[in-house]
Parts: sequence; structure tokens; C-alpha cells
Amino acid sequence: MLSFQELSAQFNQQFDTQHFPATPNTLYAPGEYFLTIGGKRIRPVMCMMGNELFSDIHPDAFVVARAIELFHNFTLVHDDMMDEANLRRGMPTVHTKYDSNTALLVGDVMLIRAYEFLQNVQPSYLPKILKIFNKTAREVCEGQQLDMDFSKMEQVNMEQYIHMITLKTSVLLAASLEIGAIIGGASENNCHHLYEFGKKVGIAFQIQDDYLDAYGDAAIFGKEPGGDIKQNKKTFLLLHALSVANKEQSVALELLLKNDDAQKVDKVLAIFNECGVGAWAENLKAKYLQEAFDHLESIAVVSARKQPLIDLANYLMSRNK
Repeated sequence: MLSFQELSAQFNQQFDTQHFPATPNTLYAPGEYFLTIGGKRIRPVMCMMGNELFSDIHPDAFVVARAIELFHNFTLVHDDMMDEANLRRGMPTVHTKYDSNTALLVGDVMLIRAYEFLQNVQPSYLPKILKIFNKTAREVCEGQQLDMDFSKMEQVNMEQYIHMITLKTSVLLAASLEIGAIIGGASENNCHHLYEFGKKVGIAFQIQDDYLDAYGDAAIFGKEPGGDIKQNKKTFLLLHALSVANKEQSVALELLLKNDDAQKVDKVLAIFNECGVGAWAENLKAKYLQEAFDHLESIAVVSARKQPLIDLANYLMSRNK
């Protein structure tokens, strides 16, 4: 069994090539620029890990992994526009470096290119893979819309937020694993448990991401801290703070959410600290991670084959960028 790092090296070797034609350069150069920024490419490698959990890696796993990475980057280009983010992985975002119209088309063409890769996999399981891919793509868009809706709503509960981030973040991780498992010949029951493992890891991953967005170092994390706070996003951290804050803290938070304040991020973080948000987030993250491991345990393969996924989940939970 290969580790995430070993599979990542194999994937990067295949992925780090030119994905678009030469012309029009004004469209395709920005696309190549964004893809070369890099990132950990967790989702495509999870597809390969899902395959390897059940059998030797099939060439189709690399093909689908490339489609998954292109789809993920399509969402990032558009998310950056909607979030008005200036940095992605420490580099200027496409709409910042070029312009918004270019970024819109760059995202579109990445999505189209993803489907061009998908059409090349074996017809025996292509319909099943397309069904999962299309459902996941739709859910990711639904999650992004809910994320934007929540920023305008005065009240959002934890159940609503978990539903939103499950769609926006978790389902793509889960689907990447499940698609890989299908290529590897897994049973329907094993596919179900692997999908649930990925979904629970995804929720824990989002808790970590929410935490890093608030407290991360821009030089390490790759984007400006406090972006969620500036956008009034209902994150795990904010929802918990609102639920446990005393009257004075609640009033202060509500005012900060409704008004522009040059020190908004620092003031909100101070209230988070008073409410013990950091320790609470760590405990919640551990809860979802344990649920993920319970599903992994239920998969009918020898334990040694599961170790790379255990290592990856633990790595994702300890990451600082």
C-alpha cells in the first residue's frame, strides 16, 4: 500500500502538464497559472486511495483524479470571486491578477475540461461514476449558495451549518473516495462506508479550516486570516460563540456583524477567545474524526489496507495550512 505522499507524487507527475490549448492565450494562460499554484491535491489522491483500498490502482483512477482536481479548481476560482479573496495558496487569485470576466471563463473551461477527462474511462462503470460526479457537482454549488445565503441571515443553527458544509466541502471528499472504490471493484456496502468516512472527515476538515481562517498565519495558511469574519460567514466558531456568549458578548458580536469596523477581526477573535471557541472546536473535530474511523472500521478489507487513509485523516486534522 502506498502512502498519501507517494500517491501524491505519482499524481503530480501526471497532472503537472499543460491542460489547455495555446490560444486564446488570454483565457488559457490564466487557467494554467492557477493550476500551477499547486496545493495538496487531496481530493484526486483520495480517489486513487479509494481504488487502492480494494485493488491495484487502475489507469482510470488517474484519469478521474485529474477530472476531480480540475473540478475542484473550478470551484476555487469562482469561490475566490464570490468571497472577494485576494490570495489563494499565497498567490494572487485569478480575478485579482487578471479580471473577473476572465476568472469566470477560466472556471467554466476547467469544468468542461473535467468532463472531457471523465468521458475516457471504461464504459462498464462510467454511468455510475458520472451519476456520482454530477450529483456531487450540484451539491457543491448548493453548498456554496447556502454559504452565501447564511451571511445575510440573522439566525443560523448548527444543524443548518453542518448541512451546508457537508454539501460545500464534505461530499467532494466522500465522492472522490467512492469513485475510486468503484474503479477498484468495491461492493456497494463498502462504497457506502467509505463515502461516510470521507463525509465525516470532510466535516472535521471544515472545522479545522474554519479555525485556520480565523487564527491562521497568512504566511503559512496561504490566505489572509479573518476572511470569514469580514464576510460575516456563519462558521462553526461564530455559531458556537453566539450560543454560549453572555449578554454583553452577544450584543458586541451582533454589532460587529452589522457594522464595518477597522478592527472587526481582532474584536471578534477576542470574543471567541473569551468563549473558549478554540478548545470547543478541537473537541468537535475529534468527535467527527472518530465517527469517520468507525465507518472505516466497518469496511470489509484487511486492516493494513486502511492505514494510509487513517494516516491521511490524522494528517488533515493536524495541518496548519
